[in-house]
Amino acid sequence: MNTASVAIVTVSYNSGRYLDDFLASATRATETPCPIVVADNDSRDPDEARRSTEAVGGTFLELGSNDGYGSAVNRAVEALPADIEWVLVSNPDVILSEGVVDALLEVATADGEIGAVGPGILETDGEFYPSARRVPSLRTGLGHALFANIWTSNPWSRSYRSDGDHESRRTTGWLSGACLLVRRPLFDRLGGFDEGFFMYFEDVDLGYRIGRAGFSNVYEPRARVTHVGAHSTRESSDMMRRAHHRSAYRFLASKYRGWYLLPLRLALRAGLGIRARMHGRPSA
Repeated sequence: MNTASVAIVTVSYNSGRYLDDFLASATRATETPCPIVVADNDSRDPDEARRSTEAVGGTFLELGSNDGYGSAVNRAVEALPADIEWVLVSNPDVILSEGVVDALLEVATADGEIGAVGPGILETDGEFYPSARRVPSLRTGLGHALFANIWTSNPWSRSYRSDGDHESRRTTGWLSGACLLVRRPLFDRLGGFDEGFFMYFEDVDLGYRIGRAGFSNVYEPRARVTHVGAHSTRESSDMMRRAHHRSAYRFLASKYRGWYLLPLRLALRAGLGIRARMHGRPSA
């Protein structure tokens, strides 16, 4: 049994029964009981989430405002004891399989240069969600923004959405923030999630910064969880679309800051603006 200290954090926002199911699964995700922290992003009924959290011995943080997913995760991690070495960050609409944290820890602690480990994320139909991808380039982002809705098979969109082999352990550019295990001292050193991202791309940005810090992001499909639904945002598709494209532009514009790239950044902004006004749920 791995003796590394670990904690589980999630963010609630009108999460209802999803949070209950997540918390029940969290109690079975590791052989050794660990701290569980739920940060609440101004739910309509925070007392319901508080009761669910306290029922499993967790800590509930009522934030009183919704400043985004990454910001809430940061507040949850800050509330953890200083000796916690690893943090499992997860959406509340995920079901953790029995022992999944221990399986992730086994991989994470085997190499001091691993910064984060992500499990295979299954959808409810049993298909893999693309949770481990390469960091997008400006060229890929621009091509995807301009052509995704008019030329669906274009090479830039294929590259943007490609995440490689689902069945094998591998190093990747970034791991989905829906569920990942991150090295806590590194997370702290990097300043956690960039709170400038309200939603979307905070995980891309974190994976990119983990790589730049000399650590690796590792995908481990032997450890699996199930994503049961994007419940908190399903009724806000327009907001989701706008937030997705703002975050995509923010990440790529920050990564490619050179003055000589200004024309490409402007083209990217225009392309994303057009896509943001078109129908269809975004996918990171």
